[in-house]
Amino acid sequence: MADGFIRWYRESAATSVLAEQTRLFAEYGIHLAHPVTGATTAVDVEGEDVPIGQEELALLLGRRIAPVTMNWWLSADTNVLDSFAYEPLGCEVQTLWLDGLTVDEAHRVESAVIAATTRLAAPTRAVIVDRRGVTDPDDWDSPLLYDGDEVPRFPDAVVAPGPVADRLAARTPGLVRAPAGAHRHQCLINK
Repeated sequence: MADGFIRWYRESAATSVLAEQTRLFAEYGIHLAHPVTGATTAVDVEGEDVPIGQEELALLLGRRIAPVTMNWWLSADTNVLDSFAYEPLGCEVQTLWLDGLTVDEAHRVESAVIAATTRLAAPTRAVIVDRRGVTDPDDWDSPLLYDGDEVPRFPDAVVAPGPVADRLAARTPGLVRAPAGAHRHQCLINK
């Protein structure tokens, strides 16, 4: 079983949405710069924090050449690891890891991502909320990037525009639907 996560699939924007996302996440008390040191950090292949300027990080993300892992900060001691990748089909995928967070902290991250689905310019394909890690994040690539028929075991919730929600609901009987954010998004919840 994986750790809890939120996986956000969205269409690639013409330019990086990092600055907008940073402002929006700050409204939820989630900051890209460490609250004490003021440093923005990427994570290297050995799992070590590497200071990187916010403009440099935005430039790196905007080039779309390689996956990037970075930290968002809830406090001086609590971070959210964010793996950011581009898929060749014009999709950006962010996976925010919830392990080590309290229920309230995880809810703040979830609320920030759901708010971003309606407020950022890049349209959202889907947000997978798997607080307990009952699935692996990559399991969702097939149904959400490639219209695959196989839907993994259903997590806590999926937020998606109507057509994507309809397709997932048709393949997973017994889901409850609720409006989410904008009128075009629905939340599918496992009973």
